[in-house]
Amino acid sequence: MENETKKTQYNYRTHSTCSTNIRFDIEGDVIRNVVFTGGCNGNLKAVSRLVEGLTVEQIEERCKGITCGFKPTSCADQLAHAVREAYESIQK
Repeated sequence: MENETKKTQYNYRTHSTCSTNIRFDIEGDVIRNVVFTGGCNGNLKAVSRLVEGLTVEQIEERCKGITCGFKPTSCADQLAHAVREAYESIQK
């Protein structure tokens, strides 16, 4: 039982996107159950399914730096920031 990884639910308030919040579970560096509040419903459901079970690093590789229109960020980019922030917070 020493090596068990604790599952934590994390909430992230997005910045400069149509979605306002991202909620997900993090267990070690694996992300599950991603739910966006607001934003483009169909697209964000797809993003949630596509990142299910990926690691923080894998999500960052795929999503970090994506922009939306003239905005400097996107919901996917915000997810990359959120999972990194969550991961670092549970390492403390």
